[in-house]
Order: sequence, then C-alpha cells, then structure tokens
Amino acid sequence: MASDDRNLADRSGKLFESHKGYDPRVVFFYFITAGLLLLLGGGLAYQQLFRGDLYHDRERAQNQRRILVPGPRGNIYDRHGELLVGNRPRFAVVLYLDELRARFRTEFIRIRKNYRETDDQELPTAEQLWTLARVSVVQSYLEQINAILGRDLKVDAGRLNKHFARDLLLPYPLIEDLPPADYARLIERLPVVSPLQLYTTNTRDYPHASTASQTLGFVGINEDVESNNLSGSDLTTFKMRGSIGRDGLELKFDPLLQGEAGGSIFRVDPLGYRLRDTKAVETLLPVQGKNLVTSIDLDLQLTAEQAIGDQVGAAVAIDVRTGEVLVLASKPDYDLSKFAPRLNHADAADITARGAWTNLAISGAFPPGSTFKILTSIAGMRAGVIDPAEPLDHCQGSIQIGNRTFVCNNDRGRHGEILLPGAIAQSCDIYYFAAGRLLTQDRLAAEGRRFHLHERTGIELPHETRRMIMPDSEYKERVFGEKWFPGDTANASIGQGYVLVSPLQMACFAASVARNEVHTPPTLVHRPNAPTLKTESIGLTPAQRSALVEGMVLTITEGTAKALNIDQFKIPGVRLAGKTGTAQKIVTKDGKTGTINLAWFICFAPADNPEIAMAVMLEGDTIGEEFGGGRNAGPVAATVIKKYFENKNRPADQKITPFKVE
Repeated sequence: MASDDRNLADRSGKLFESHKGYDPRVVFFYFITAGLLLLLGGGLAYQQLFRGDLYHDRERAQNQRRILVPGPRGNIYDRHGELLVGNRPRFAVVLYLDELRARFRTEFIRIRKNYRETDDQELPTAEQLWTLARVSVVQSYLEQINAILGRDLKVDAGRLNKHFARDLLLPYPLIEDLPPADYARLIERLPVVSPLQLYTTNTRDYPHASTASQTLGFVGINEDVESNNLSGSDLTTFKMRGSIGRDGLELKFDPLLQGEAGGSIFRVDPLGYRLRDTKAVETLLPVQGKNLVTSIDLDLQLTAEQAIGDQVGAAVAIDVRTGEVLVLASKPDYDLSKFAPRLNHADAADITARGAWTNLAISGAFPPGSTFKILTSIAGMRAGVIDPAEPLDHCQGSIQIGNRTFVCNNDRGRHGEILLPGAIAQSCDIYYFAAGRLLTQDRLAAEGRRFHLHERTGIELPHETRRMIMPDSEYKERVFGEKWFPGDTANASIGQGYVLVSPLQMACFAASVARNEVHTPPTLVHRPNAPTLKTESIGLTPAQRSALVEGMVLTITEGTAKALNIDQFKIPGVRLAGKTGTAQKIVTKDGKTGTINLAWFICFAPADNPEIAMAVMLEGDTIGEEFGGGRNAGPVAATVIKKYFENKNRPADQKITPFKVE
C-alpha cells in the first residue's frame, strides 16, 4: 500500500509542476526599461523646460528679420536761429522685390523652357537663370518709369544680385534723387497698389550753399546704422543707409546731431521673403537728432566772405566778452549743396585743385607780421624795457644787427625818436628791433606762451593746426641744429622768422588784449546769457594800457591803416583800435620761386569798451606784389565791424529776434 502511494505521488508530481512568483531575468529587463523611460522623460522635460527658450530663439532667428531705418539728423542754426544746415526730402522710385516671388518663378520657368526648346547644349545654370528672370521682371517695371519720364534706363544685373544677396527685405531703388517735377508726374500716374512705389527719405540741405562751408562740414554715407531701442539685435538685420559727419561741425557734433534709428521686425518664409498679409512683430519710429545752435552770426559771416571775395585768406570775429566766434571765414571754399546726397568725382577734383578743403582760419599757420608788435609791446612794458613816455631808439631807417642790416619797411624811411603809440601806429621796425634786443627771445617767447599762442585754441572743430611756433632761443638748435642769432630775435620781434600762428589764434589774441586778459578760449556753441570770460590779467599799468590802445587807435586815424579813416568804414560813435601787419611767404608759381606778401589786420571795437575783436589774413597772388594789411586786410575787418554795429543799432522793430531752438 505504501508503495502504491509513492508511485501515485511520483505520477502526480509529473502531472502538476510548481512555478515561482517571478523570474529574476524578466525583472532585470523591467528595471532597464523603466530606466530608459525615465531617461527619455527627463530628456524631454529638460529640452522643454530648460532649453525651450533656446529653441524658441533659434526658430525666431530663422523666421524673423529686422529692418533698421536711420533717424534724420538734427538741424544747425546760427546764433539768431537762422537755419544753416537742415534736411530736405529725397525722392526715389523703389521696387518691393518680396512681392514679386510668383513673377520671378514664372519668368524662371519661361526662360528655362525657351532654352530647352532651342536645344541649346550650354543650358545656363540655375543661378544664371534666376538672374535672367529677376532682371527681366525688374526691367519690365522700370519700363513703366521710362514711359512716364521719357528715359531709357536699364537694370544693372550685378547691383540687383547684390541687393538680393544682402538686402532682400529692403526696397530696391530703381531711380534715386528724383527731381520734384518727376516725382509729381510719377505720383499721378503710378498705380496705388503695386510693388512699384515712390519712396521718400531725407538728405542734408544747405540753404546758403558755400557759406561757412569748412566750418559746417559735410556728411558721408553711414552703412552701420544701429538701434539700442529696437529689440532683436540677434536677428539678421537689414539696414537702410544713414549719414555720418565727416568734417567740420557735422563731424565734431555727430553724436548730438545723429538721429535715433527706428525700424521693424517681420516674419519671413524659408527663402527670406517677408510673409504677406502679416503685420510687423515690432515697430519703432525713428527720432530726429538734437539741434545745434552755433555762435556764428550769419549776416556777419556773409559780409566777411563777400568782402574777401576771390582772394585767398581767412577772417575770424569773436565776441570779446564770451569768446563766442561770430565769423569763421576761409577762402577758397566749396558749395555744400554738391555734397547732397553725395559729392561726385569731378567736384571733388575741383575742390582739391583749388585748395579749398583747408580751413585756413584754423588749419593754416603763418608768420603774423607786424600784428605781433602788440605782443612785443606788452612783453617790453612788463619787462621794463619799454617806457611808453620815453623813446626807445632813434629810427634812421635801418640798423645793423650782427652782420646783417635790417631796414624799417614802412614806406616812410625814418621816424627819428618815436614813442610807443607812434611806433605802433607807424609800425616802426627799428623801435621793435631795439625792443627785441633788450627783451631777449626767451622773454618774448614766454609772453607769447602766456597768451597761449603756442598751442591749439581747442575750438570745436577737427584739423586745427599743430604747426604754431613760439620759438625760444634754443628752438633752432632743437629743430635745425643751428645757433640762435640776434637777427633771429629781431625778426621774431616783428612777427617774422620762425613765428607761426593761425588767424584764429590772432583773433583770440586780439580779444584777449581788448579784455585786458591773457586768454580767450573760443567756442562755436552759442549760449544765451553766457558769462563774461575771466582769465589772468595782462598786468599792465593804466598808463601802459592807455598807451597801447592809443597806438592802436592812431593806427586807424593816421597810421598804417588810415585808409580805413573814411566814411565808407567809419562808425558813428565808435572808435576802432587795430594793428596792421605784412609778412612774407615763399611760393613757386608758374615755374618761378619767390615771395608773396601776407596781409594781416587785427582789431577790436569800441576801443574804450570792446565788444568784438577780429583777425584777417589774406594771401597775395603775385610774386613781389605790394600787398599789405592796411590796404588789403583792413577793409575786410572794417566792413564786418561796421555791419556788426549797424545790426546792433537797428531800431527794435527791425532787429533779428532770436528764437529758442529745441
């Protein structure tokens, strides 16, 4: 029985097999699968939560484009609010290429089909076919313009391809700088809804042509317009051309005058065309730049330039009390209107040939001639070697200094014993040769530096000369390796030899003498109610000051500038104090080398309570020609000074009323 039970148990064991609740090998794969799912989920979460902005930016960079439009430049005014530089509309005919995609495609297919039908073995490349298609379509629109204006313009394929590659979203200009009459004809006949449109920008406008041209300066094309206020600096950006100052006030005050760029952000398709029927993602209007009110008096500037005429030279007038520059004239000059919108090669060559790029008032350096005797007089009185009440030497018309004979070049010959006022009025060289000998060159140079004649004035213009020279006794040794001789001091005492200054410096010097101080920093910026300048006193006694001014007044009434003592230049109730000068410059003309004269004149008025100071320098145009300060430069200054007081003394209802420029 027991044996049967064991057999049965064995048989039942084979019939019913037992299993465990889990298989370790399967569970292992569960863990792997779960881990992979977690990794995938974590990766997706990371991409969505932490890198979503990155992908959004990449998508945005691919389907959005930014267009920048420059803001108009600010205006430039004279001290009375008269417009010197502004903006005028500039008209153009443009074609919006992004509206012609379908036509380009159709034309591409047509041209390719024509080539294939002709069995042309040299079928153009796809790129060449696209170029032909674009030129054909654009030319068809240009023909519409030709029909209206009677022109025969052709599309420049290279320019068109360049525009496609770089500026696809910008309107393609077919004709730039349209005359107003052509603009009026086109605006009447072009369809309102068309890829062909009239486009208006602005360019600089110079209502007074060449007036103060080198002072105002000009602008050039700015390809790098930027905007800090429009977002999307990371987007592909298309920039409309702007302008940037290249010379004069336009350059020096470019950050002030420069407008703030605006623009728009658009969505584009994969080919870079703007999506139709979609508004801009963002738009910012451009803002005009700030205005600049200069110290220039337009009426006086015009008067000075007309008085100089076709001569070569410069004239500078300064408000004695504030240092504001009323006139900054240089001849020859150039017509600023030829720079708008851009200067052509022929006009640029003409300006170069005439030497008109240089602003002689600030960039020229010349020996000042006898106008420098005012400085020698001041230095001599301060050093105690000149007593205004005592003669300094006996003028016999010439003097021996070292191994050289120096003559008194004043057309008078001999002055005999002469006092300081007479020496100034008659411009006696012998008197100043003696003063220089007693003074020494180092003292004379130190006095010139005290008046800042050795350095730039700091006026708000580029290219002010660095060539000014106020030599001391070691100058020749430093520069030329030569010894300084007494004759060099004699020349320096009358503003010849190595002394070099600019007309602006001499105008500042005249203003300083007028104010009885040593420094007049000039400015071209007008500030209403500007305070009176206050610098170091010259240091003359009342008697010395009186003798100096008396000599400058006598220069006009009976001295070397008595040509101005006529009704044409006289100003009722106003005494003019001045000093003439003549210097020499070595030139080569028509194959001949010789000297031409530089005519100088400095002055201020009224003599007893100065308001305006001037310096005028004119170059003679003929070798050996008689050309002097009293006859040539003096009338220019006297004409401007008279105009100044005429304007000042006008009845109240006839005066120019300055307006506030925002």
